[in-house]
Amino acid sequence: MSFAKLEIFNVESGQITALLETDRHIEAPNWAGEALIVNAEGKLFRVALDAPELVEIDTGGHTQCNNDHGLSPDGRWLVISDSSEAGESCIYTLPATGGVPERITMQTPSWWHGWSPDGETLAYTCRREGVFGIATIPEAGGDETVLIAGRGHYDGPDYTPDGAHIWFNSDRGGQMNLWRMRADGSEPEEMTGGDSVDWFPHPSPDGRNVVFLSYPPGTSGHPFGRDVELRMMPAAGGAAKTLVSLYGGQGTINVPSWSPDGRRFAFVRYARPAES
Repeated sequence: MSFAKLEIFNVESGQITALLETDRHIEAPNWAGEALIVNAEGKLFRVALDAPELVEIDTGGHTQCNNDHGLSPDGRWLVISDSSEAGESCIYTLPATGGVPERITMQTPSWWHGWSPDGETLAYTCRREGVFGIATIPEAGGDETVLIAGRGHYDGPDYTPDGAHIWFNSDRGGQMNLWRMRADGSEPEEMTGGDSVDWFPHPSPDGRNVVFLSYPPGTSGHPFGRDVELRMMPAAGGAAKTLVSLYGGQGTINVPSWSPDGRRFAFVRYARPAES
């Protein structure tokens, strides 16, 4: 049995389609037109929907890419988080078809997670002097703005399609839940509660729903190799419903993976050790 399955969930029908099965440890799909982008072993790969195989993307010698990558709203640029040059995760952009990366963040570590709908701003997780936070920077580089930081962990920032809010996950309230704040960092609002450990919220392109990864109560961090659920909740707040129960975790749905039409999203399911 293969180690990983790259799958697509249809929100309207609830149907799951397996696009690719592989023995490689692929992670974190992005939707890229008629293809998906994943990372594996420090490199990025494109998987065409009509001819699914792993085709490497040229990242200009940056071969320590992690699973925090994605496309600009116009599809022309690819953002990566890579530690080849800086020794810690650093954000770069390059042409979506591949090429020489341009360094964007001077401070490290920085892990990209969201691109503003107007294409002008990148949102990312940062750790500065040991403190986690959510920061933004112009897409061409420049001054970093830390929007929110403090005790605990902050991760997974992703913009709403109108650009008004940024969703993220944090344990600033004591439990790892989903939060929403204004795009300038003001008015943080806790959006989930309960015992589950919730990570990586991704608003749908129509702004109505948010898909996220949910771990069992008591889980520390966002580890690989757990029984997890992909859940969806109304963006305005309210009860979440489970869409998929699977073996996964880290790598399943770290970064934005909605199709542009909002009808589908991509994720990775892994084989349990006894099944591989």
